[in-house]
Amino acid sequence: MRFTQDSVSAPNKAIQIAGNATPVRRRMSTADRRRQIIDGAIQFFAKHGLDGQLRNLTKELGITHALLYHYFPTKDALIKQVYEEVFESRWKPEWETLLDNNKLSPEEKLNAFYIDYSGTVLTHDLVRILIFSGLSDHTISDRFFEMLRSRLIPRLIRETRKYCQRSTRAKPSHRELEHLMGLHGGIFYIAIRRWIYGQAIYDASSPNTEQEVIRDRVDSYLLAAKTLFTN
Repeated sequence: MRFTQDSVSAPNKAIQIAGNATPVRRRMSTADRRRQIIDGAIQFFAKHGLDGQLRNLTKELGITHALLYHYFPTKDALIKQVYEEVFESRWKPEWETLLDNNKLSPEEKLNAFYIDYSGTVLTHDLVRILIFSGLSDHTISDRFFEMLRSRLIPRLIRETRKYCQRSTRAKPSHRELEHLMGLHGGIFYIAIRRWIYGQAIYDASSPNTEQEVIRDRVDSYLLAAKTLFTN
């Protein structure tokens, strides 16, 4: 019997032919093979960067170039799928609902958002792929930051102004934006220390340490904002 490359063994399963136990093999489904390629590509790009050669990816996956291109005709198509899996699929619409909730204080909103955001988004794969993208063609990093600018930053600025008792709807000033980026970047740096430098935050043995660090940074950000943006 001849099997194609897109076949895998069915473990612990056999049929009896002429008194001999012969393993039954099954073809990997289209969905399973696509899933295998996407998962492998995520790990590959997180390790080697977006400039990694696809011939090395196919070697790691144990498939041919022809099979890879059957599912993803170009490298850009594969990178687009990786972006959707690692970045867009992890974005929670509930965050926008949370930040729009008038029953919560700005402090409660920012703390709840950043604690969940850090645990959901700032993973090994996302952080490393985002950094690699910033060092190459910005394809992924530009899309990600545009999503932040359109769906997140206006809400965070609005809540900061509420905390400062400013009722303006004016376009955020450069000073406001840079102050917010200091908070956002500070929380992102926790993940950089972990996934880029291999360094844990202080007292990492405590399960609540990271949440405490995030709360401290949110509190510092809001207190400084009240001093900086009084007009």
